[in-house]
Order: sequence, then structure tokens, then C-alpha cells
Amino acid sequence: MSTFAAVGFAVFIFILFIGVYLSLLGLPGTAVIFADVLAYAAVTGFDRIGFKIILFLLFFSIIAEMIDFFLGISGALVPMPSKKLFWASAIGAIAGSFILTPFLLGLGTFGGFFLGCFAGILLAEFVRQSNLQTPFKASNRDIIIMIGGKMVKGCIALIMIALSLANIYS
Repeated sequence: MSTFAAVGFAVFIFILFIGVYLSLLGLPGTAVIFADVLAYAAVTGFDRIGFKIILFLLFFSIIAEMIDFFLGISGALVPMPSKKLFWASAIGAIAGSFILTPFLLGLGTFGGFFLGCFAGILLAEFVRQSNLQTPFKASNRDIIIMIGGKMVKGCIALIMIALSLANIYS
């Protein structure tokens, strides 16, 4: 593998991490993952990743974003963007990656990143909720819907990444 190809693959992996992170923050991270895989497939001439995989990833990306949209309409809690939320999720993501990578290797890296980031977001949101007065606190239903929605969207993002990397490495 040439230096240019190695740098390109590192950028590809970095964008996958960004996609997982954006998914948990309520942004279209699965669309970023799809666009990244599509660009990688186009650059490599659709050698490792074919059109069936691309269509499968597009379908999963649309499903994940629809779930996020409908949960937002239903009144699920949306964490307030703040520096504390950013730092809690970033520190959690890095810690989760370091903790799970020795046990699960590549899957542990992405899974730990997802779970650590998710834990950081929950921790920051619980601290924020504890500082609010009772009438302004989110209900348990809203918090549970937020947790479920982020878990589903994050799991879809991880499935998309695992499928992509499995086809690249096979």
C-alpha cells in the first residue's frame, strides 16, 4: 500500500468515527458514513464495495434518519448543545475506545467509541437535568425515548461501519 493510499484510508476511518459521533449528537451521521463509503468505493473503482452494499447502506441511512426525525417529532428529549456536552462525549468516546479495543479489536474501537460517547452524553444531560427546577425537567418518558432513539441510530451506524469494513477487508 502506498503512502497516499494509507493516508486516504486513515481519512476514511476518521470520517467513520465522525459519523458515529454526529449520529449521537442528533445530526445526520449515518448520511456522513454513507457518503464516506460511497466516496471510498468510487475512488477504489467499486472493487471491494459494490452497488448492492451501497444500496444497503443508503437504505439503512434513510431508516436511521427517519427514526431520528420521528422521535424528534414525538417529543423526545434533545440534549442541549454545550461545551460540557461536547467534552463529556469526547472524553467518554476516547475512554470507551481504549477500554474495549483490547477485548474486541476493531469492533471494540468503534463500539467503545459509540458507548463511551453515549455515556458521556447521558452523564452531561443528567447533570443538566439535576440543575433544573422541577417544572423544567424532562419526564422519564422523554429521557427513555431519547436513550432508545440514540441506541437505535448508533447501532445502525455501527452496522453500516461493520458491513463496510468487512467488505473492504475480505
